[in-house]
Amino acid sequence: MHTKKRILSVLIAAVLILSACGCTKGATDTAAYTGPTLPPGITNILTPAETPAAQTDTTETLTMTVQQDSGAMKIDRPQIAQPAAMGAPGTWTVFVYLCGTNLESGIGMNRPGYATDDLIEMLDAEGSSNYRYVVQTGGASYWDNNVVQYDRIQRYVIQNNDIELVDEQPIASMGASDTLTSFLKWGVENYPAEKMGLIFWNHGGGSITGFCFDELADDDSLSLRELDASLMSVFSGMTDKFEFIGFDACLMGSVETANILASYADYMVGSEEVEPGPGWNYEVLGSYLAAHPEADGAEVGRVIADTFYSDCRYLGCEQEATMSVVKLSLLDRFLVAFNDFAHEMYDAGSDSESLTGMMRNIWDTDNFGGNNKADGYTNMVDLGGLIRACADWAPAAAKAEHLLEQAVVYRINGSDHPQASGLSVYYPLEVQGSQELSIFSGICVSPYYLSFIDRQGHGAVTAEEAQDYDDDTWFSADGVWEQQNLYGVDEETDDLIYEEEEDDYWEYIDDYETTGESPLITFEYEPQLSSDGTYYFVLDDEGYQNTLAVRAIVYQLFNGGQDLIELGETFDIQADYDEHIFADNFDGYWVSLPDGQDLATYVADVTDEYIVYSSPIYLNGEETNLRFRMYGDYTLEVEGAWAGIDETGASSRDIIKLKTGDVIMPRYYSYDADTLEEGTYHGVNVTVNNSFRLTYDMMDESDYFYAFWIDDLYGDYYLTDFVMFTIEDGELYFTDLGAY
Repeated sequence: MHTKKRILSVLIAAVLILSACGCTKGATDTAAYTGPTLPPGITNILTPAETPAAQTDTTETLTMTVQQDSGAMKIDRPQIAQPAAMGAPGTWTVFVYLCGTNLESGIGMNRPGYATDDLIEMLDAEGSSNYRYVVQTGGASYWDNNVVQYDRIQRYVIQNNDIELVDEQPIASMGASDTLTSFLKWGVENYPAEKMGLIFWNHGGGSITGFCFDELADDDSLSLRELDASLMSVFSGMTDKFEFIGFDACLMGSVETANILASYADYMVGSEEVEPGPGWNYEVLGSYLAAHPEADGAEVGRVIADTFYSDCRYLGCEQEATMSVVKLSLLDRFLVAFNDFAHEMYDAGSDSESLTGMMRNIWDTDNFGGNNKADGYTNMVDLGGLIRACADWAPAAAKAEHLLEQAVVYRINGSDHPQASGLSVYYPLEVQGSQELSIFSGICVSPYYLSFIDRQGHGAVTAEEAQDYDDDTWFSADGVWEQQNLYGVDEETDDLIYEEEEDDYWEYIDDYETTGESPLITFEYEPQLSSDGTYYFVLDDEGYQNTLAVRAIVYQLFNGGQDLIELGETFDIQADYDEHIFADNFDGYWVSLPDGQDLATYVADVTDEYIVYSSPIYLNGEETNLRFRMYGDYTLEVEGAWAGIDETGASSRDIIKLKTGDVIMPRYYSYDADTLEEGTYHGVNVTVNNSFRLTYDMMDESDYFYAFWIDDLYGDYYLTDFVMFTIEDGELYFTDLGAY
């Protein structure tokens, strides 16, 4: 017998509302919702469904194989022999795995209570006996209401504007697969329906770090492998797939995620980009199900995506919004085509000129979650963009892109991501170590794509290793690559569990360190000052072939010449790619706070209209980054503060809008001028007022240093000698500093 506690909806709504505060979502007429109403400038694409590809043999686990001699891929998935609805016609159960973490407790956040807000939305939705939310709570050290308890796992049913506590369990990590398995087995057994949805609510970090970071369990998170083990355990007791599985979490709209879910659900709903704190609109979703119990996962996904964008627009963050609906029965057709494309991509990369072209195009591909020194790296890039980046060298790209468009049956893109395809893919813009690559090797969807990445990793160690690389590593003696998720069995529950295995293959990357003196960057004319004071260099043919990108970095001399303060990067460079000539285009102007303190700036995104920068700051004493845009006419627009990717790999959801009274203190990376030992430096406080704005003006009179930062193809870089420049009487003067 489960202990039950009944709470009238009026009471809990009052309790929850009284304790919630701050930012809320926009008002929406939920009863009248009939479809998308989207403003100009947003991409809204609905593609027709196609007949699914024929399935292969039924297996107990997802198994992908590729024959080395032919490159042909075969995909076997767990299947239900004779699918049958698990509940009465016209009924819905939406399971919500509500891992509150700091989004609820407010630790390090602008405000607490985002999970509480969504519980209120579930209660406020149109009532109906045809649908219900079944919610498991946990993972937060504080709940912003007087109902949910932090020291135990609790399970609630929300239906007809009422909430009922139907089960409690001892506290457990919401980032553990057995916790998820227990909830879903219990939920499917006790609350089956004709159509069932599953929503994961929390932070996300992308394909490598996963989602549902539990702050009560050292930020333990669910990996994709753990998700697979849990869903496989539950699936064995189901007679039908989930209608949809969605992520009210950042960065989880990836092809690696979709590949896992395709075995267990008809549709996936998720975002390539980060989400704002309030996330999805559960009032609209519930009311839509009340009015349309016959809806399928595609229709429900459209409602989620459209209202998500509307709420983002209300919050003023619609520009970076993405959300997509993937028809998972069409995914395998795409995966086979992607493998063919990756095969051509890998083969083309054996030619240095082709490799350079692909790498430069991928570098310019849309990516998500920051990916710079200030924000941290998610290494998630747009899948369609990556395919297009290599299309000139891989003819199979056209078919792969077409089938990707077919599988993504609906998507919305804000203006920051106009070409986003609806699914992202892992690509190491900056490798974070062997563990990251080891995790990826266990979830990648093609051995040839894995080889393309692995070859670059070996090239980071020595270019010769890349030149001599072959992909035999991934194929067995009889020439077969197999990606099979093998799991252990919990002796007490018989549930599948993921047991992480040591993979020492990737340890070669742990010994790799960037030098700043890449031997691959070679010159026809070494970096030097011209007679008119222009700093420039000319790459020779080989050096140009090995160059991925060129930027400049600026430092200011402090403490009587003892410290170098890093002011960040700029792409304000003159480049003649035909002649391999690169020269400074620097005029001494920089972005500063209203009191004149220059900000450290790092590029987060580049579009045709503007550049998005991140600048490290303290906001009211908390470390974060100021996000702002610079348009072509040098107009500056502050977005707010975003904390980026934390040490666990979780992405911050909130871009916090500045308000009067907020205190900003700029912070900087610093270096000892003699030893180059890294440290930190901070400026002085600036209080935000009604007239607060950033300026783009001439830098203060002082001594500064300027150098070119030349990225090579394999992750190292070449930092040129510094030249000194001085700002005096509104003029900039370069002076040769030699090998400082």
